[in-house]
Amino acid sequence: MQCLKGKSVYKGIVKGPVVVLKQDEYQVRRKKIEDTEAEILRLEQAVDNAKEQLQKLYDKAVVEVGEASAAIFEVHQMMMEDEDYMDAIHNMIRTEAVNAEYAVRVTGDNFSHMFASMDDDYMKARAADVEDISNRMIRNLSGRGDLDLSAGEPAIIVAEDLTPSETVQMDKDKILAFVTVHGSTNSHTAILARMMNIPALIGVPLSIEDVESGMTAIVDGFEGSVIFDPDAQTCIKAEIKIAEEGEKLKLLQELKGKDNITLDGRQIKLYANIGSVSDIGYVLENDAGGIGLFRSEFLYLGKNDFPTEEEQFVAYRQAAQMMAGKKVIIRTLDIGADKQVDYFNLGKEDNPALGYRAIRICLKQPNIFKTQLRALFRASVYGNISVMYPMITSVEEIERIFEIVDEVKQELEAQEIQYKIPEQGIMIETPAAVMISDELAEKVDFFSIGTNDLTQYTLAIDRQNEKLDDFYNPHHKAVLKMIEMVVKNAHKHGKWAGICGELGADLSLTEKFVRMGVDELSVAPSMILKLRKIIREMRVEP
Repeated sequence: MQCLKGKSVYKGIVKGPVVVLKQDEYQVRRKKIEDTEAEILRLEQAVDNAKEQLQKLYDKAVVEVGEASAAIFEVHQMMMEDEDYMDAIHNMIRTEAVNAEYAVRVTGDNFSHMFASMDDDYMKARAADVEDISNRMIRNLSGRGDLDLSAGEPAIIVAEDLTPSETVQMDKDKILAFVTVHGSTNSHTAILARMMNIPALIGVPLSIEDVESGMTAIVDGFEGSVIFDPDAQTCIKAEIKIAEEGEKLKLLQELKGKDNITLDGRQIKLYANIGSVSDIGYVLENDAGGIGLFRSEFLYLGKNDFPTEEEQFVAYRQAAQMMAGKKVIIRTLDIGADKQVDYFNLGKEDNPALGYRAIRICLKQPNIFKTQLRALFRASVYGNISVMYPMITSVEEIERIFEIVDEVKQELEAQEIQYKIPEQGIMIETPAAVMISDELAEKVDFFSIGTNDLTQYTLAIDRQNEKLDDFYNPHHKAVLKMIEMVVKNAHKHGKWAGICGELGADLSLTEKFVRMGVDELSVAPSMILKLRKIIREMRVEP
């Protein structure tokens, strides 16, 4: 039995078999081939298998994360049909009489290096795609196939690290928990894990080589521990705790349909954060009162070009229709910093979190912004949509936004296209916005406090840097005082103020936020009923 500690991402407890995701260390060796045409046929079969695998990944990703995020798998299928790439592999097999694995590896490396050396950022990013499809073909050629987490029994995933896209690709019903050696509690992977109710630990000091698929493990997010090969007594204790947590969840289900009202009559709105239309199922399942943060940038991620106005309109309209009159707050694109998109051609920045991102892109490239606004205003006809603008630091930015809004209104009217101007608010994510929130409140309909970035900028700590997790303190007095200041300034001008950052789901702060006067908390869907329980059992006046 081995017990290791890590940082808890989601507080749950599970027991089950382990699946280890190891980095691909398959060594490709050069071999002499007598029958080159037979080797070509073997290659073509591997390519066909790879296309089938990519199609399955695409179909699953469309359902789980939406069409925009799934598009990367279509791109990979198209790249496998690229004549230059495939001709180079065929030519090498025929002229040098080498095995297909070796030809794919050499050709893939050559193309990858070629793309990586280009000046264009979009073309540079294709290097990773070529490497990905080359590895997939080699896995098929070597008989190792593709890792299919949709098969077999539910398991605990153990890995060095998991990217957001890898987490998204996983079948939630087949994942009991995940345990990683690296990662930050504030990464988008961690945020996604919380949204999907997946118990998770990061920063666990383990050697992947010492863990084997099939062994039993217990992941306890409450204690921040993982136990490999637990003894009988430990298993019994874990199973009792799992049963107790199951009973608690059943009791929480009884809160569905109940109001979020304190014992002395203060009502709080509880909304959900989502990344795509496909997440709305989680919103409805957990009885959220609305959507407090629709991260529209996920419509841009995983694509090789900008989503069209029509693509965006369909997504926003669907969200409004599915929520049937409940509020849907859509944040305009927050691209940049840790969310890089090749075709935006943002370029390399020394401090991307402090750089060209979010509303700054929209104001510098208004055509991108206008396309999104047109889609949002058209979709607003079909439901209760609100729009909020991220990374605001000045009154002048808001004034420029409203100038562009007026231009979009005039364009839609001239084209006789039906639209509606929704409620418009801003994200409070910078100390600058906090300090002038009194002035900003005069200009907009509401505030939504993004505590992740607000904490990052207030404490001068990169929230993606796992080395700084011990210094990253969202409970810092400065952060809490800023939140209180924003709420007071909003109320002074008759506007409402909510929290949509991760801090909104911190149960240890719920009573404090309610007493501050916070009007709305928007959190991962899994946290709605837990917050409702606390609110219904508290009094505003202690």
